[in-house]
Amino acid sequence: MEVALVVLAVLVVIVLVWAIAQYNGFIRLRNLVQEAWRQIDVELHRRHDLIPNLVETVKGYAAHERAVFDEVSRARSAASASGATPGAQAAQENALTQALGRLFAVAEAYPVLRASENFQQLQLELTSTEDRIAAGRRFYNANVRALNTKVESFPSNVIANMFHFSRAEYFEAEDPAVRAVPQVGFGDEGR
Repeated sequence: MEVALVVLAVLVVIVLVWAIAQYNGFIRLRNLVQEAWRQIDVELHRRHDLIPNLVETVKGYAAHERAVFDEVSRARSAASASGATPGAQAAQENALTQALGRLFAVAEAYPVLRASENFQQLQLELTSTEDRIAAGRRFYNANVRALNTKVESFPSNVIANMFHFSRAEYFEAEDPAVRAVPQVGFGDEGR
């Protein structure tokens, strides 16, 4: 009888230690996801802060392109709104990226603008920020994958359900340029 109680107590302790370890693992992963999202948010704010300067620089050379400037401003305002989920933020950022693409298309028509040191510096800063956002997106999505795997896997999903841990949302790029398959061409040169 005593042996059975000792075995039962050991089993209860083992299950309890396992449950505590799983719970703490969920907390750690949730915090990593939140930290990674905050890092992306910092870079997105940096991007949003660069855009008005870029628009003003282009306006100085192409003042008649009012529709493009308004589109960029609207997209920036929507993307700057706080409280968006990663999916909603991704959609807003994709709209902003498309608007910026049209702004850069306008800039292509003005060689003096492209040669402007201010424009080049802003373009370089924006490119650097985009690179940091992409790196942050990879880090964030890796943490989301780890959390989602743990939430969905047995037996850890038992603890996830008990303590209401849920899947996190990925931050995905919808930019066609990012998703496009690179085109490789071998011209008729040398024939």
